[in-house]
Amino acid sequence: MTVPASLLLLEDDDILGRQTQRALARHGCQVHWATDLGAARRLLATLPALDAAVLDQNLGADNGLDLITPLLARFPECRVIVLTGYGSIAAAVAATRRGARNYLTKPADANDILDALSRDPGDLEALPDAPPSLQRLEWEHIQRVLDAHQGNISRAADALGIHRRTLQRRLKKRPSPKHFERD
Repeated sequence: MTVPASLLLLEDDDILGRQTQRALARHGCQVHWATDLGAARRLLATLPALDAAVLDQNLGADNGLDLITPLLARFPECRVIVLTGYGSIAAAVAATRRGARNYLTKPADANDILDALSRDPGDLEALPDAPPSLQRLEWEHIQRVLDAHQGNISRAADALGIHRRTLQRRLKKRPSPKHFERD
């Protein structure tokens, strides 16, 4: 696992941001933390070098994916990963198309982050032999629709043809990884 010397952390949750900053610093990484897109852009302008970036995707009204292009324009060798609580295949594809090296769902600890930063993006793990379970497909579809409606539960529920409260209950009952495995 390669530890970057300098890392930008874009995380709007204060507790998670502080914990992640301390954990990465214990590994020897100098962490520059921003809580919103504007602060991150100002920070980018002042940094002389940047080896890696960990960007939260959902930042209130902002989207961490919007920082990938300007970040890579200033630091082309920077390794970027997107960290989000709303993981979906569509969002992962959008992140990698913009130049992100990897995409992680929360919770992710310092070792998960450093492993994702160290992993060669061309070194894909073997694809499973079996198709994903119905629960996994449903969850990913819900996440795509929610992402397409910028997280608006009411509009996403309308698009899915279900009641808003039903969608909220399904989101609270996120399937555990065992539900994603094939029997």
